[in-house]
Amino acid sequence: MKPVEVAVRRLPHATGLPLPRYLTPGAAGADVAAAVTSDIALGPSERVAIPTGLVLAVPPGYEVQVRPRSGLALRHGVTVANAPGTVDSDYRGELMVILVNLGRERYVVRRGERVAQLVVAPVAQAAFSERAELPPSERGSGGFGSTGA
Repeated sequence: MKPVEVAVRRLPHATGLPLPRYLTPGAAGADVAAAVTSDIALGPSERVAIPTGLVLAVPPGYEVQVRPRSGLALRHGVTVANAPGTVDSDYRGELMVILVNLGRERYVVRRGERVAQLVVAPVAQAAFSERAELPPSERGSGGFGSTGA
């Protein structure tokens, strides 16, 4: 399968940091690093937008999903607050990662630390049309927990 090309512009505060990269051949997510200029302490229940120093040009028909790193979540309770975050194909601002500390201890984000992973995914835009009636389904209007899970 041919890779989807995502053009990247590096901002000055990301000088010396790696571009997003896959650490194993089978990885779905490319790790992205914190481009902080000084350490950022994240106390329990706090959240902060961490700069990456990168601007992405996502091709039309795709999005980049910003997802947590499982090791960071398991070991420290630090995760992406709006997981998955979305970078739209028409966004040209700096990629920021909204981290939240769900753990009990203070966590320090340091320059170059891998703080999230990026997954490139195809998207489709829908045509929403209002109707007075909708076709029935087996589930009907059953909400949260209605399927027994």
